[in-house]
Amino acid sequence: MNVHFIAIGGSVMHQLAIALKRKGYIVTGSDDEIFEPAYSNLAAEGLLPAADGWYPEKIHNGLNSIILGMHAKADNPELQRAKELGLAIYSFPEYIYQESKDKTRVVVGGSHGKTTTTSMIMNVLKSAGRDFDYLVGARLEGFSQSVNITQAPVIVCEGDEYPASTLEKRPKFHFLFPHIAIITGIAWDHINVFPTFEIYLEQFRIFIDKIAPGGVLIYNETDPVLRQLVEEHPSPVRKIPYGIPLNRIENGITVVMLEGHSGPLKVFGEHNLLNLQAAFLACKELGVSAAQFLKGITAFSGAAKRLELLNSNGHLNIYRDFAHAPSKVKATMEAVRKQFPDRRLIAVLELHTYSSLSEQFLSEYQGALDPADEAVVFYSRHALELKRLPPLSREKVAAGFGKKDLVVINEKEELLKWLMEQSYENVNLLLMSSGNYDGLDLITFSNKITQ
Repeated sequence: MNVHFIAIGGSVMHQLAIALKRKGYIVTGSDDEIFEPAYSNLAAEGLLPAADGWYPEKIHNGLNSIILGMHAKADNPELQRAKELGLAIYSFPEYIYQESKDKTRVVVGGSHGKTTTTSMIMNVLKSAGRDFDYLVGARLEGFSQSVNITQAPVIVCEGDEYPASTLEKRPKFHFLFPHIAIITGIAWDHINVFPTFEIYLEQFRIFIDKIAPGGVLIYNETDPVLRQLVEEHPSPVRKIPYGIPLNRIENGITVVMLEGHSGPLKVFGEHNLLNLQAAFLACKELGVSAAQFLKGITAFSGAAKRLELLNSNGHLNIYRDFAHAPSKVKATMEAVRKQFPDRRLIAVLELHTYSSLSEQFLSEYQGALDPADEAVVFYSRHALELKRLPPLSREKVAAGFGKKDLVVINEKEELLKWLMEQSYENVNLLLMSSGNYDGLDLITFSNKITQ
């Protein structure tokens, strides 16, 4: 097979390129700019384009497939050439399906918890010695890639609801046709793509319709919106509801019980227990026993930036979390507060996505930071400019969250100064963002205050 990637430098695109090369395919690609870690990863595999830019001469009739990345524009010269030649053009998820037509497909969808649930399934299957492919949106300990495509009989995919490509505006998870589908929960997000909640809900109805004949839907019945959607949906697939499994907290460690077996976890929080139960039910469908599942899950330390313990000492834990949407922020806040009820909680949330920086969406965050003893909301003017959004006042941000004494900051130097002035005795510091606080060096900061 001879495949060419338009926008090969994407975070998952370059991983797929590497996976296909390792499978034995001839792989080429182009991009207008490639950043780390994609640059070094592609260079190490001999896949780094010789020069930045788009080169229509790379597109020829000998190519079996063109794989189109998200940031390639509709007028991309390589894309135009591929169309002229009538070549097969796939978005990322469409191509994943082409490679997995003969596999048992497990797809994890939902507004939150997708990466963690997918990661849990992967870790358990690996622990159980199962052969499987995967697609996941984060770096995982024990896995060199975030995408792997081989001859394995099973593939486990994180199913994103964001559009597939510049040509294909439908959500990525509509193209994966699962045999085992999971929906972890529904909370409105991506308002630049789905301007109303009803439009957003419809994407999940369509996802259910895409489940393969004879398939199964595993869904979170503690989410009232999701429960109603599934109960009203006429799909003939088998439906399995789930909730929080039996558990207890012992000296800050969560112990979970499954079918007469129990074990201590390295992760915590009700949202993670829900993710775990979903992963358990999916693994059961693949023939994994409760004992095998617990062996794998008790070793699972979490995905990168999902309540990741960045640093600690005897009286301070610093957690980094990808939480940015309101439902994710609320779940993460509640998890840390319940796990450590006797510690003060300092929360720092960066508004970085299009939705979170939109004035009309801010009210969705009402009460999200209330469990914190002290809280900061940070956003940068640069992020607003990049997303071509109008200026956002600190007063409007504060009103959206509705928390008394909330601190709102939009300069990273001011944020660092505020952080350095806090007392960190008997504290959990929770840093939540899908960005990087406008380039703030969190590692150096965390090392300094834990020392």
